[in-house]
Amino acid sequence: MNTKRAAADRGRVTGLPEWDRCGVMGVVNVTPDSFSDGGRWFDTTAAVKRGLDLVAQGADLVDVGGESTRPGASRVDEEEELRRVVPVVRGLASEGVAVSVDTMRASVAAQAVAAGAMLVNDVSGGLADPGMIPAVAAAEVPFVVMHWRGFSDGMNSLAVYDDVLAEVTAELRTRIDAVVSGGISPERIIVDPGLGFAKNAEHDLALVAHLPELRTLGFPLLVAASRKRFLGRVLAGADGASPPPARERDAATAAVSAIAAQQGAWAVRVHEVRASADAVRVARAVEGAFRGTRTHGARGTHSTRSTEEGTR
Repeated sequence: MNTKRAAADRGRVTGLPEWDRCGVMGVVNVTPDSFSDGGRWFDTTAAVKRGLDLVAQGADLVDVGGESTRPGASRVDEEEELRRVVPVVRGLASEGVAVSVDTMRASVAAQAVAAGAMLVNDVSGGLADPGMIPAVAAAEVPFVVMHWRGFSDGMNSLAVYDDVLAEVTAELRTRIDAVVSGGISPERIIVDPGLGFAKNAEHDLALVAHLPELRTLGFPLLVAASRKRFLGRVLAGADGASPPPARERDAATAAVSAIAAQQGAWAVRVHEVRASADAVRVARAVEGAFRGTRTHGARGTHSTRSTEEGTR
C-alpha cells in the first residue's frame, strides 16, 4: 500500500471540517438497549456531557443516535426517537461541537439538522425511509451511505455472499447512484461498508483487509468497527472461548482504527475515543515520516552524485 497516496486520497466532504489525517467520530447512544454501553447516556444531560468528554478526548465529530441497530433490535417509534435525539443534538451544537445524527428517519434527520447537526448518518443509506433522500437534499448537509440489506431484526439471515467485497462494492455503487439521482451532491457523500450489518466475522475481516478497493468508489470512507462482533470473535481465538464483552474490545477497535487510517479512511466511528484518536495521529505521523524519508533520500542521492562528479 502506498501510504502517501492513502493520505492524499482520503477525500473532503463539503459542509464538514477538514483534517490532515483520518478523523474520529465519537458515538453517543441515547438508548437504553445499546449493545455497547447499555443505556449509560440515556439521560439528555448525561448524553451531552458524554459528547463533550469525547471531544476532550480527541473526537472530531460526535454521532448522536436514539435507536439501537444491534442485531435483533426492535425499532422505536418516531416520537420517542425525536425525544431522545433532538435535545442532545441541540445541547452539543450549542457548545460548538460538530454533530452527526444517526437515524433512519427523515423527520428525525430534518429536526436534528434544524437543531444543529451537520451530517446525517443513515445506516440504511436512505432505504428505510423514502423521505430521507429528499430531506437531506433539501437540507444540503453531508450524508453517509452505508451498505445495508435489511432491518436489525432480520439482518443476520441476509449475510450471504459469494464475494463479499465485490457484492458490497456493487450494492454501494447502486445506492450512491440513487442518492445522487435524488438530489444529494456527490461532494457531500460519505460511504460506509456497514461492518456487522448483514455480515459475519469473515465478511467483516475481508472488508477491513480490502479498504483501498472500497476507496475506488471515489468517496470518503467511514469505517465503523467499534466493539463489533467480529472483534469479539477474533479476541476469543480458535479454542472456542467466549468472546469478551463489547466494552472490553476497545484496544481491538483502536487496532482497526490504525489500519483504517493507514489505508486511507476518511474517518473511524468509535465508542471510546482516546485510543483511536492516538492511533490515527500516530498513523499520520508515520505518513509524514514516510514522505520526509522519500524526499530526503531523493535529495541525498542527488547531493552524493554531485560530489562524486565534482571529484572526477
